[in-house]
Amino acid sequence: MRFQHSAAVRAAFPDLVAGVVVAAGITTDLAVASRVEAFTDRARARLATGPEAGFPEIQAWRRAFAATGLKPTQYRCAAEALLRRLRLDGELPRVHPLVDLCNAISVAYAVPVAVLDTDRISGDLTVRHARGDEEYVTFAGGVEHPEPGEVTFADAAGRAHARRWTNRQSGWSAVRAQTSRVLIVAEGLHATAGADVARLVDTLRTELAAIGATPGAHAVLTGAAPAFDVPEEAPAGRPDPEAGRPDSGQAVSPGARWR
Repeated sequence: MRFQHSAAVRAAFPDLVAGVVVAAGITTDLAVASRVEAFTDRARARLATGPEAGFPEIQAWRRAFAATGLKPTQYRCAAEALLRRLRLDGELPRVHPLVDLCNAISVAYAVPVAVLDTDRISGDLTVRHARGDEEYVTFAGGVEHPEPGEVTFADAAGRAHARRWTNRQSGWSAVRAQTSRVLIVAEGLHATAGADVARLVDTLRTELAAIGATPGAHAVLTGAAPAFDVPEEAPAGRPDPEAGRPDSGQAVSPGARWR
């Protein structure tokens, strides 16, 4: 599988920097509580200085959403949605150990972080403008089609793994109890995204190893190096494409719209 952003997305957003990490050994028994709290405390400390809307990382995503025709206060990137929830509720939701950890790292860096089950992706995965015929599965099991021109994560089978870029992830490839291997994607558009996303990738790899998962191949993608080849794995018992749909109760409901 190759992960990349299309040339059109790169041209429209030349400052885009993406970090990617492959991780295996994912289970529901990963012990993350203390680590989640530490990263969440970092976000709380930053929120104490002012609301998330003023963060440069969030402002950059608001500008990007506006540029694609979306109202930024109606459709928020996942990092903003999580930070807003943390500010209002004081806590982040708990849904799955890996998701919880990535949510906490996301708010600590104010950068959207997506976690996708690699066994649920067909062929290459490209962040591109939708044609409008892609199939997006909601967490309730319903099917939607992205609007033509909407930025989505699309695989070779025409399945959309996101709506409105970093706003809402598909239930189809979300982490579930059976997930064992994932592709983690973090994306930044702000002025210091290059350094910040690189640090976030290092943080992810360190934290994954510390909780007993296995961090694998990783990269920081830019316009000069836009693609990442996910190493092949021969999983035992690859899932039936029609089994485990979100309406079967197997998919983990996301803490924010993105995960």
